Amino acid sequence: MYQLAKKFLFTMDAEEAHHFTVNMLHNLERFPGLIKTFAGAKIEDASLHRKVFGLDFKNPVGLAAGLDKNAQIVDAMSHVGFGFVEIGTVTPKPQPGNDKPRLFRLIKDEALINRMGFNNVGADVASARLANRKTDVIVGANIGKNKATPNEDAVSDYVYSFKVLFDNADYFAVNVSSPNTPGLRALQDKDSLLAILSTLQEINHGKSNKKPLLLKIAPDLTTAQLDDVLDVARATKLDGIIATNTTIERSPLSISQQEIERYGAGGLSGKPLTQKSTEVIKHLCSNGSTPVIGVGGIMTAADAKEKIAAGAELIQLYSGFIYGGPDLLRDILIALR
Repeated sequence: MYQLAKKFLFTMDAEEAHHFTVNMLHNLERFPGLIKTFAGAKIEDASLHRKVFGLDFKNPVGLAAGLDKNAQIVDAMSHVGFGFVEIGTVTPKPQPGNDKPRLFRLIKDEALINRMGFNNVGADVASARLANRKTDVIVGANIGKNKATPNEDAVSDYVYSFKVLFDNADYFAVNVSSPNTPGLRALQDKDSLLAILSTLQEINHGKSNKKPLLLKIAPDLTTAQLDDVLDVARATKLDGIIATNTTIERSPLSISQQEIERYGAGGLSGKPLTQKSTEVIKHLCSNGSTPVIGVGGIMTAADAKEKIAAGAELIQLYSGFIYGGPDLLRDILIALR
């Protein structure tokens, strides 16, 4: 059924189609049976259960941050069949994001380019929405800094969102790897990471109900930088690493250099990222013991199995879900069952 809907959605501007779909699913949350009918039969099996960083996941396939930026369709995605949902990226203050157009489909390459720029309603609204969710699906809160906040004050932004969302999220993902907020990726520097993560963990360990803290990294880090990430993970007792965010590289793509330049800046996701993200996962899992969530270019069930074979304990979908819909989720769960 999704393939019919996709033909209609792909006639629309990519961001308009995104908002249309999110609003439709939000309105249908009162009718879970309709969502389940649209998505097809949910795959439920005890063999799919995973216990990772102290949380019990009904299945290992989650929705990556970026699709439900504002915690509007958490329950809907649970009805579709995801084992967990990551909202955001959420910033302390609401912000509109970058100028439009800022989301593009590269259909021949099964890819997306986005330069959204953390457009979201802010931490307070997102937290209130999470407090009202009806399902028990595990929810992660992906947090970032506001564009106007200088890097030297970034810690305060992460602390604000962490505190506001703490009671209503099951885990946190610190996003320092989006290419669409100026200067953000500089926070992947070892000293900057230590400052942010150590501060959050100090707050976290002061709570009676400590929450898993994860770090989302870029696929464009060097081997030395990945080793720094592992050092920071050990030093701050990080619960997990999400590998990876979008890439600023434009290879391999079938389109011309002229077309690439026409699309402009932004993060590339989808099929061109498949191998690159898997290589990052392999390095992290071969050289460290911190659990990894694998994301990036999972377009088929075989891609999902490859990520898990590389060492990922959980996986997430974004671009693959745009192109494949619930059918992809179902195929992956059947393959992993």
